[in-house]
Amino acid sequence: MKIIRKPEELQKAIEGLKKKGKTVGLVPTMGALHCGHISLMKKSVSQNDITVVSVYVNPIQFGPNEDYERYPRPVEHDIKVCKDNKVDFLFLPTNKTLYNDNFSTYIYNNKLSKIMCGVTRPIHFQGVCTVVSKLFNIAMPTRAYFGLKDYQQYIIVKQMAKDLNFNIKVIGCPIVREKSGLAMSSRNTYLSDKAKQDACGIYKSLCFAKKQFAEGKKLKDIKKNIEKNILAIPTSKIDYVELRNSETLDLATDKDKSMVIAVAVKVANVRLIDNIVCKK
Repeated sequence: MKIIRKPEELQKAIEGLKKKGKTVGLVPTMGALHCGHISLMKKSVSQNDITVVSVYVNPIQFGPNEDYERYPRPVEHDIKVCKDNKVDFLFLPTNKTLYNDNFSTYIYNNKLSKIMCGVTRPIHFQGVCTVVSKLFNIAMPTRAYFGLKDYQQYIIVKQMAKDLNFNIKVIGCPIVREKSGLAMSSRNTYLSDKAKQDACGIYKSLCFAKKQFAEGKKLKDIKKNIEKNILAIPTSKIDYVELRNSETLDLATDKDKSMVIAVAVKVANVRLIDNIVCKK
């Protein structure tokens, strides 16, 4: 595995490999790598000749008073995880190498960035789209892999790739969960053992809602039950509970045969997101 820190160096290496007909998979991450990230790496390694993993805590997707400064950065751990999982290139840029002093160009989805997480995190997806588009240009992947825990992010990135004519297949990979059902996240490290145990109630509420949807219950009743079950979790505070079309993220209706139930919940003041796709 080769560690590269400069964008132009990675571009040059990938250009040479693509001229030889090699396919390239990209796994963009913010590090603190866990089994969810590893599942993306394995998928990329199985489908491409070359796998690139980026580890970068992107400052422009964090709002004021969010956890940019304390976001976990176990670099040596991340290097070992990438080596152990047959990654070819680990891209470790810095703020200075990605954003020059006069940086002033941003990418924003004018529709999908305003809903769900975008309501309380208004600049978040602008930061995501901007950094992902830069990574697409730097790594020039054939395929890019995103975990479906960040479902809204996946849909937005897929739309961005389509709208801006990136010749890249954006692939969503299943949520990886802890034994309790809690969706794996780098932010889980903020939770105490007790809070982790409590937080697994989020997934239980989603599973119950999925059963209700399959049984034909009204969406308004399903939403009320989710909110009731989540609020029963100690220290919980709901950011949102959304029932959305799984393809477009339009509000779901009782006529829909498929939808995604997405939630953002604070447990012990740690913001957690999760979702489940439901079909009749």
